[in-house]
Amino acid sequence: MGEGNINNVPKDCILQLIRTRTASRQAMQKMLKNINAGITFEMLQVMACLWREQGISQQVLAERISKDKACLTSLMSNMERKGYVRREEDPKDRRNKLVYLTDEGERFHKWIEPTLNDYYKRLEAILSADKLRQTEKLLKELQHAIETY
Repeated sequence: MGEGNINNVPKDCILQLIRTRTASRQAMQKMLKNINAGITFEMLQVMACLWREQGISQQVLAERISKDKACLTSLMSNMERKGYVRREEDPKDRRNKLVYLTDEGERFHKWIEPTLNDYYKRLEAILSADKLRQTEKLLKELQHAIETY
């Protein structure tokens, strides 16, 4: 079978996934700019991870936000300068750094949380909780299919 006969459904799905990720990132960046948050989308991703779990390694953070370790190290330095996070040596493995939110990082969370809640409520009002759950389920299945290729 020639390449011209390839089914476009999987390719179109992946392209839409990439477009959706880009749109999501741009919407969040716009929201952060509009409220003068003073942080980047990537910083928000790190903080969101830490809001759920404190004291995780930089390696785990890098995996959760899909950034390489070098990029995350630079991001951590910027966030430390802003006073939002602190890094401590892992007592079990001195080569690793564990990341924690500072009191300032916690205050920022309380400040931005209503805006983030409004953002997510708007998405739910447009799409419904059921559609969002279904989309999440399908995306997890797609991720698994891609990862097991």
